Amino acid sequence: MNAPKEPSFRESVDLMFNRAVALMDLPPGLEEKIRVCNATYTVRFGVRLRGQIHTFTGYRSVHSEHMEPVKGGIRFAMGVNQDEVEALAALMTYKCALVEAPFGGSKGGLRIDPREWDAHELEQITRRFAYELAKRDLIHPSQNVPAPDMGTGEREMAWIADQYKRMNTTDINSRACVTGKPINAGGIQGRTEATGRGVQYALQEFFRHPEDIAKAGLSGSLDGKRVIVQGLGNVGYHAAKFLQEEDGCKVTAIIERDGGLMDEDGLDVEAIRNWIAKHGGVDGYPKGKFIRDGSKYLENECDILIPAALEGVINMSNAADIKAPLIIEAANGPVTAGADQILREKGCVIIPDMYANAGGVTVSYFEWVKNLSHIRFGRLGRRQEEARHQLIVDELHKLDEHLGEKWSMSPDFKQKYLRGAGELELVRSGLDDTMRAAYQSMRETWHSGENVDDLRTAAYLVSIGKVADSYRALGL
Repeated sequence: MNAPKEPSFRESVDLMFNRAVALMDLPPGLEEKIRVCNATYTVRFGVRLRGQIHTFTGYRSVHSEHMEPVKGGIRFAMGVNQDEVEALAALMTYKCALVEAPFGGSKGGLRIDPREWDAHELEQITRRFAYELAKRDLIHPSQNVPAPDMGTGEREMAWIADQYKRMNTTDINSRACVTGKPINAGGIQGRTEATGRGVQYALQEFFRHPEDIAKAGLSGSLDGKRVIVQGLGNVGYHAAKFLQEEDGCKVTAIIERDGGLMDEDGLDVEAIRNWIAKHGGVDGYPKGKFIRDGSKYLENECDILIPAALEGVINMSNAADIKAPLIIEAANGPVTAGADQILREKGCVIIPDMYANAGGVTVSYFEWVKNLSHIRFGRLGRRQEEARHQLIVDELHKLDEHLGEKWSMSPDFKQKYLRGAGELELVRSGLDDTMRAAYQSMRETWHSGENVDDLRTAAYLVSIGKVADSYRALGL
């Protein structure tokens, strides 16, 4: 008897979409319109490097234009292909709808190993890729706005923004053509940490609901919970760091491409991140138990498992051995559709990627708005807010003097209360509000009792419903 076939990432997204729409009453034509990718562009271009011409293949897929611009990252990886880019673009559509960011879904990728090229060579390749996309309006402030993804970051986004500006010298909104830029190139405070911070806020919101915690077989708060993180890149590092430093979680295992580290007493996330930056991996780190096949640590006992690297790391071959009662998908598609079914049958609660890693696109939305408004958040109101607070503090001082030892302000109250919200505080506040509201909409559907027994189906139902409403409003 043949073992069931593992679905590809693209098939997994389609299977999960089908599971949700089966519970909805959509006209078949509208269902198909939401499902399909509108367009995928393949570009092949040559760059003269190291004395010869090298040809590169890149993609930009537009899944849905029910809202424009469309939004989605650009990844640099050898595994980039059309199917993957289209599946990620579809996820972006649903993700933006779920968190109410006013974008359609898109995604891009370049088949390249960024570690094989030095910075100057990578800049030439990136600028040429940006040129090929921009001349087709696949990078444009009002049509298609990329962001960082796997293998790209602030540096690449600055190159893309500058390339667009060179091609559109009179576009006053040119900085809004891409998000995830450095602060001094039109970026926004809190964007680098945004996806990891969103994972933290998602878990905090989950742990505000005793009924949901009980569904995962857990109890109490985040404090003391054992966490395993797979992938200590930008997302995994920030999520693990914030959960450890601010919520009292204990990171018991970290899995990287060259192996895994485990210490039941807790690992130092910051120290390991610094070690990886210096040595290229976790091998040789002086603390914790190292094993070469780090994926084995996915199967360790823990309270929360955070896959924060590639898609498909939890699949039909290892799902039955996963012991974590709660999985939060910091990466895109880390649990295949086949594994998802196995885990659900075991009673594991999965906080889905569509919601869990939406912090990046949420803060990208804030950055885009900042670029279009040409003013940083907090600049107009911060000092006025502080002045109003000062009035209250002055009155409390008078009360302090009048009552003497009977009553006094806490030592650091004045300093904390007087500080007006700057850009970083406002970004974090907006992200927290977004993650809370999105969770509430999923939770409402999850607990509706209408054949929805998991958060992923609930997330798809909410987001597909919003996309369908947008299409109906357009007269489709």
